[in-house]
Parts: sequence; structure tokens; C-alpha cells
Amino acid sequence: MTEQLFTLPVQKQLSPAVSQCQIADLPVLIVTHPKGRAAITLQGAHLVSWQPAGQKPVIWLSRETAFTPGVAIRGGVPICWPWFGPAGKPSHGFARNLPWQLTAQSEDDEKVQLTLTLKDSAETRQHWPHDFTLHAHFTFGDECTIELESHGDFETTSALHAYFEIGDITKVSVEGLGQPYLDKVLGGEKAVLQGPLTFDGEVDRIFTEPATESLIVDPVLNRTLSVRHQGNSDVVSWNPGPVLSASMKDMADDGYQTMVCVETAAVMHSQISTQTAPARLAVRFGVK
Repeated sequence: MTEQLFTLPVQKQLSPAVSQCQIADLPVLIVTHPKGRAAITLQGAHLVSWQPAGQKPVIWLSRETAFTPGVAIRGGVPICWPWFGPAGKPSHGFARNLPWQLTAQSEDDEKVQLTLTLKDSAETRQHWPHDFTLHAHFTFGDECTIELESHGDFETTSALHAYFEIGDITKVSVEGLGQPYLDKVLGGEKAVLQGPLTFDGEVDRIFTEPATESLIVDPVLNRTLSVRHQGNSDVVSWNPGPVLSASMKDMADDGYQTMVCVETAAVMHSQISTQTAPARLAVRFGVK
């Protein structure tokens, strides 16, 4: 799937490093730079690929996902906003299902920076009554940074719902999640993690006292991914396991084997945005 993104015909060359293409029914921004390559769909300001130079892809994308207007993409880094989970409809908010606009871009020898923007509309007010301006700032260099910046007067819950590419879910471990968590597989039961998180079946946990950096230790791909969180109250880790994966039409039956979600989130404590102080949520990840 990653290679398909980078062989799409160019529809518009926006700068030396950035072009606009089309995948199925969705426009996609393609970044090709000496530091690496990336792809972002305008729908959802959704990062669907990032591969630093000389490395394997870091972001996982389902080969079964549909690139259809209004349909959530499975994989990548969905922007869950202005709510997380089933707090309203659509699930995980409307930001990931609507078209955004590219509003700023720059590049130099070290990095490419893009800003995509979503504003309130008649459509968003059907779901949520607030005026807002939401920016997603992307920086692609030796590392990848995504910062969500929301302007307005409201409270939100949100997440940068990152799916990471791994070699084998049964062999990977995640450190830096903290100990206390809510186990969503067990209906929100409170528990305490001892040591790193490992995976055996479905895992869906909200860690409420996470470290500022989580580490995905992957002995199969022989790398450690660093995931640094800012502005969050929580970190969520998720893998659907074999049963749920087989039931999801936008994921292959074996899709769960090569992905893990480590999500920078503000779930248990909402963020407050005011006219003078925007709320911010950010993640920075790279290969150690």
C-alpha cells in the first residue's frame, strides 16, 4: 500500500518536495524529500504514510481500507476530534471524515512543514454547535511531528490515533505507558500494568499516568520507535487481536499482526480552548 501511494500520477506540483495526487476518490499530498517521504489525505488531514530515509515504513495502513469521501481510513494517524470514542456521532468525531484545506507549506534541506485547516460549517454544526478553527501542523524531517491546534471557546476530548508498523504483535512490547490504566476490553475496569505492555489477544487500554515518551520495542524489525507526547492526559494502546480483526471489513484477517496503536490522547481530562488560548495536542515519533 505504501509503494502504491508513491507511484500515483502527479496532478499538481505544489513545490519541489510536495505534490498533489489522487488515490481512489480522495486527494492526497505526497512529500518526497531527502529526509524521507510521507503522504497525507486532505480528508481528515490524515497522515497515511511516513518513511524516513534509509528506514522501513513507520506508519501502518490497512491494505483493505477504502479511500472514499466521508468514510474513515483504517490506519495512519486519524485525528479524533472534537470527541474520542462513541461520545457522539460519528464515532471519534467528525474531523477525520471531512475535507481540510492546505493553508501553509515550507521546506528546506532539513524538513518539510505543512499546515492543514478545518473550520466550522453547516455540516459540522449538525454534530457540534461551536465555531472553531482547527489546524494540523506537520513537520517531516529526521522525525515526524503532528501538532493539533484548536481555536474557539469549547471543551474537547481528542487523540492522535497513531497506527505503527511492526514485525509481529506477539513479539513487540511497549514501554513508557505508565502503570494505571482502564481496560476497555473489560468494560473500563481499573488495573495496574507491571513492566512493559505485551499483546496476547485484543488489547484496548487507556493509560492515565503515562510517561512523556513511549517506546515500541520491535525485535523482528530490529528497531525501537520513539513516540513523544505533548498536551495529553493519557496514552491509549490498542490492537484488535485475531477475532476483532477478522470481523472488520476494512482490515485483513491478519492485519492485527503487523500493527500497534500508541495514541497521544486527552480522554480522561478534556482540553479547554478559549479565544485567547488555543488547546494543543502533539506527537513526535521517529526511529531510535
